[in-house]
Amino acid sequence: MESQAVSYTTGVPAMIGSMMVVTGLWKKPGVFNLEEMDPDPYMEALNKFGLPWKVVENPVSVDCYKTADPSVHMD
Repeated sequence: MESQAVSYTTGVPAMIGSMMVVTGLWKKPGVFNLEEMDPDPYMEALNKFGLPWKVVENPVSVDCYKTADPSVHMD
């Protein structure tokens, strides 16, 4: 694939969303949020068009506010 990563990762998701609407996979009457649509066909299409993803179950809690720098206070 001859494209820059930014153009590909921006264009492909938009194309997939458009494809879902045009093909009728994402169709509801009235006004709606995309969060109301079934995400599975979209996520499968991401894999198909070269933007693979996977679910990682990580039971370890991560405290994103901890830092080794004592001058940083996140309280």
